[in-house]
Amino acid sequence: MANHKSALKRLTQTRAEAERNRAHRTRLRHQIRQLRQAFDAKDKAKAETLLTPTLSMLDRMIQKGILHRNTAARYKSRLSLRFNALS
Repeated sequence: MANHKSALKRLTQTRAEAERNRAHRTRLRHQIRQLRQAFDAKDKAKAETLLTPTLSMLDRMIQKGILHRNTAARYKSRLSLRFNALS
């Protein structure tokens, strides 16, 4: 356990940041899951409305440091490929 006042503060900050990151990651995964369900249902209209916000959310997660840029690029590539396969 932390012994210094600054270490206690750092512990509090780390826990808050971890909680925030977990919330962002959960929102992203739910968004991707919805998009994949639209792909599986072959619902092009729903997929089209979900694709842009999902790709935008991936970009925001890179900026926040939650996802590595290559991981996000891989997600974006695979989702785009599946969307184009619907056409």
